[in-house]
Amino acid sequence: MRSGVLVGGAATVALVACGVANSADLDPVIKLPPTVWSWTGAYVGVHGGGGYGQTSFSDPYGPPIYGDAISTPVFMAGGQVGYNWQRYRWVFGAELDASYTVSDGTNSCFAFSGIAVIDTCKAGPNVFVTGTARVGYTFGPQGRTLAYVKAGVAWQNNRGEIANNNEFRAGTFAGYPRQTTQFDYGRFGGTVGAGVEQALTPAWSVKFEYDYMGFGGPHLATPPTMQYPPVAVIPGNTTRLSSNYHVGKVGLNYHFDATPSAPKWSDALLYPESAPPSVKPGDWSVESGSRVWLSRGTFQWDFILPPPMPGDGGIPSSRLTYHGLDGISGELFGRLDSPWGIFLKGNIGVGRFNKGKLNDEDSSIGEVAYSNTLSGQANGKFMYYTADAGYDFLRGRTYKLGAFVGWTYYGQKSDSMGCLQTASSLPFRPCALPQQLIGTQDSNWNASRIGFSAEAMLLERWRVTADVAYLPWTDFSGRDNHLLRDNTTFYDQRGNGGGGVQMEGTLSYFLSKNFSVGVGARYWAMWTKNDSDVTYNCSGCNGPGTLVQTPLLAKYSMERWGTFLQASYRFD
Repeated sequence: MRSGVLVGGAATVALVACGVANSADLDPVIKLPPTVWSWTGAYVGVHGGGGYGQTSFSDPYGPPIYGDAISTPVFMAGGQVGYNWQRYRWVFGAELDASYTVSDGTNSCFAFSGIAVIDTCKAGPNVFVTGTARVGYTFGPQGRTLAYVKAGVAWQNNRGEIANNNEFRAGTFAGYPRQTTQFDYGRFGGTVGAGVEQALTPAWSVKFEYDYMGFGGPHLATPPTMQYPPVAVIPGNTTRLSSNYHVGKVGLNYHFDATPSAPKWSDALLYPESAPPSVKPGDWSVESGSRVWLSRGTFQWDFILPPPMPGDGGIPSSRLTYHGLDGISGELFGRLDSPWGIFLKGNIGVGRFNKGKLNDEDSSIGEVAYSNTLSGQANGKFMYYTADAGYDFLRGRTYKLGAFVGWTYYGQKSDSMGCLQTASSLPFRPCALPQQLIGTQDSNWNASRIGFSAEAMLLERWRVTADVAYLPWTDFSGRDNHLLRDNTTFYDQRGNGGGGVQMEGTLSYFLSKNFSVGVGARYWAMWTKNDSDVTYNCSGCNGPGTLVQTPLLAKYSMERWGTFLQASYRFD
C-alpha cells in the first residue's frame, strides 16, 4: 500500500497535467509567444525528500513462517547537476544526483520452524547516487511547466547485520554464544521516475518528483544458530539480499544559461487577475480547510530480557509488531502568510481503526526456541498534530518556497483481541478466545521537525504543494498491558533519540479564486534509539501487596501512510 500511495500520486499528477496541457494548448487564457522561456542549458540544484523502502533476505532454510522483509523508512537530502536540450515543446536531458540518507529498520528473519531460534536482521541505506536520462514535454504559458519521465542506473550503500537470537542466559542454550554477520556494501541497480518542474524566474525552477529504485545484493553467510528439541547446532548457510525504495523529492534548480540582465518575470502577464494566486507579496493571506485521511499504520517494539548481556547489541528476546492498522481520520489545517515572507502552518486530526493484527514473538526463552502468537486489533484510535514556523526565501504571485522548524505529536491506542499460536515447539492451541480482550497498547510520540515546503501554480487553476520534514529527535512514551496473567502486569515504555521523516504532497484545483479541492499522499515514520527503556511492573508477583519492577532495554518504531482528500478556502 505504501508503494501504491506514491505510485498513485505520481500517476494522478501525470494524468491531470497531460489533460490540462491539452486543454491549455487548445484554448490558452492569454496569447503569449511560445518561445519566451527555453529549458536548454546546464543547471545545478539541491533536493530533499523521503519515503518507504524494503530490504528482503532470502530464507536458506525453507519457507518462512514470519518475517524476512525489513521496512526501511528513508529521509534523504542531496544535490543534482544536469543538462537539458529543448526541441519545440520536447525536452531531453541527463541528470546526476547524490543523496545522503537516514534510515532505520529491523525485523525477524529465518523464522522457518518453531523449534529453531530465529535471527534478527537490520538494514538501512546511507547513500544513493543515480544517473538518469529525462524526456519531458512543456505546457502552460510560455512553456514554463515541464512534465517528464526518467530512467537510468542507481547505486546505494546498504549497512546492517544478521544476528542469531541465542541468549547466554537461556538455560537450554547456556554457554552457546550469539554470533553476528555484519555487512556494509555498495550495489548498482536501476531507477525510474516521473515528475513536474516549474520555472519560477529566468534562473530558478522547482521540481516535484517520484522515484522507484531497485537493487540486488550480495550473498551473505548466515550465523549458526540452535534448535530445541532436540538440542542441536544448525550450521550457517547463505542468504541473498535485495532492496527497493519508493521516494518522493522536492528540488530547487539554478539554470546557468539564464541571462542575469534579463528583466524579472511578471506573473501577472501569465494569468488574468481573476486567476487564483499562490501568494500576493506584501499582503496577508490565510488559507484553511479540512481533510479526510485514509491510512494504514504499524507499531513495533523490541525488548531484551534482563540482565542485559555483553553482545546483545539491541537483539530482542521478544518483539511485538502491530500491523495492518487501517484507519480513517478527519483533520483541520491552516496556513498564515505575512507580508515579510514569515509563515505559520499546522494541522490537527483524530481517527479510528478496527482492523489490524498483533504478532507477539519470543525467542530462546526457557524451553521454547521460537514462538509467535497472533491477535486481532479493535477499538483503535489515534490523534496527531503538527505546528511549524518558517520563512519563504523565494516567493512570487504563483509560487513560494521556504524552510521551517516545528513540532509534531502522534498518539495511538488499541485493544488486542484473542490469541492463536502460529509457531511454537509446544503443542499448538488457542491461548485466548477470538473476542477475548488480552491486552492494550498506548503509544505517544513527540518530535521536533526541520524541513521545507514548496508551492507552485502549474496552470491557471492547478496547484501542487509539498512538505518534507526530517525529525532529528524523537521522544516516545507508552504502556503495554498484559491482561491474561494471574497478577496485574504492565510495561512502562520510554524512548528518545532516534529520528524520523514526515512528508506529503497535494494536487489541488481551484473551483473559484479562493476555494479549492485536492487529493494528496502522506508518509510518516518515527523511531527511537536501540537502547531505550522499558520497565516491567508486576503487582503481587512476590506475594500480596508487592510490586516488582524490572528495567529492560527496548526499541520502538512506527509508520503511518495513506491518501487524503481536502477542501480549503483562502482569505486574502
